[in-house]
Amino acid sequence: MTQQVKQALAAYDVVREKFGDAVSAFDSNETMPFFEVLDTDQWPDIALFMRDHPKLKFNYMACLSGVDYPQEEKLGIVCNLESVAALGHRVAVKVRCSRDGGSIPSVACVWHTANWHEREAYDMFGMLFSGHPDLRRILCPEDWEGFPLRKDYKVQETYHGIKVPY
Repeated sequence: MTQQVKQALAAYDVVREKFGDAVSAFDSNETMPFFEVLDTDQWPDIALFMRDHPKLKFNYMACLSGVDYPQEEKLGIVCNLESVAALGHRVAVKVRCSRDGGSIPSVACVWHTANWHEREAYDMFGMLFSGHPDLRRILCPEDWEGFPLRKDYKVQETYHGIKVPY
């Protein structure tokens, strides 16, 4: 087990001790160790805990990526969290919701970088983030049809009379 995985596991143990069954088992992936938040409603509390706990200090959300799981009828996010200039460890956290009308609580109030990342996940996947301060499209025009990174997305033929290249 690499040092990075050991550090991530130690951080996970602190989270698991506090939140118990709200989080999944730890996955010691060598590239980016991760765990999943199973109780989506607790995601903001877990995020705040991970940012503020003295043994964790995950003060930076490096990335939030949307994921489409059509076979499971789910959408999800993967957040890469780091303890920059504090403890030096990192871990990924996954959160999922229903593909049809589900939502994930926003953590834009925990990490400001989440604001635009969540907007991008909304724009590309149609993922809703409850409590987001400004959830609107960020890359596509407001009247764009559909969500381009969903696996079942059908490219529209034209947009305002202009052929959409594919």
